Amino acid sequence: MFERLEITRMAQGLAAHAGARLGLIARNIAHADTPGYRATDLPPFARVYAEGPRKAPLRPERVAGAADPNGNSVSLDDQMRRMVEARQSHEMALAIYRSTSSVVRLALGRGGQG
Repeated sequence: MFERLEITRMAQGLAAHAGARLGLIARNIAHADTPGYRATDLPPFARVYAEGPRKAPLRPERVAGAADPNGNSVSLDDQMRRMVEARQSHEMALAIYRSTSSVVRLALGRGGQG
């Protein structure tokens, strides 16, 4: 039933997007000293959501920015900022899902059940 609500579908998509971003960010940080490694990230969720359902998995994009002399483009400050953004997105998605669940339970007369 919850899957049919657009807000729930969006929250699930946002949570999945944030989780995938956190994985890429972790990989970027792990390769911070790897010569020639280029940092990647997913496109913003707003763009992904606007494009609608996708048949192909999301493809990471290279992060714009200057590279070190060894060709590595990972900036730990930038990756930490991206990590905070992704975590906030994930927390927002969970809050939306919880709120939607509460509203639906209340509408069904099950507001007191957890």
